Amino acid sequence: MKELRIRTLAAVFLVAGVLSWAGARLWNSVGTLPRVPLAAPIVLALIAVVLLATALSLRARLKAQRERVVGAKGVDPLMAARAVVFGQASALVAALVAGMYGGTGAFLLESLDIPARRDQAIYAGFSVLAGLAVIAAAFFLERVCKLPEDDDTTGNTAPA
Repeated sequence: MKELRIRTLAAVFLVAGVLSWAGARLWNSVGTLPRVPLAAPIVLALIAVVLLATALSLRARLKAQRERVVGAKGVDPLMAARAVVFGQASALVAALVAGMYGGTGAFLLESLDIPARRDQAIYAGFSVLAGLAVIAAAFFLERVCKLPEDDDTTGNTAPA
């Protein structure tokens, strides 16, 4: 399984941000602007909490398993792989959504004197922060589930 790459997430964020900013300018010239929902940062924050809770749970179970604690519940490798895939997918979607709201928020910075637009800019800013929290939690989850064999990047393998 390939690891998450900062470059990929940054590219998705930037492309979505530029397209969203241009779309907001175009949409505003028509006379309306799509709203940034209040639920956007809340949902992203909930996803970040779920990813973080999963990572902390898996880390504790893996530590107990490594230390051979009596009665420790093991970690199913398939469950860990599913958790990592969920984290990676969440990070990609969060980069896209954060970029989209970041571009819209950047456009809204031009008109902060209008109270409704100021509120929308605040929601967009919180959405970007929550998206970054999702990405950070996904990286942490991926690091927790990384196998020790994955650290060997030289290609040398020890004899059995």
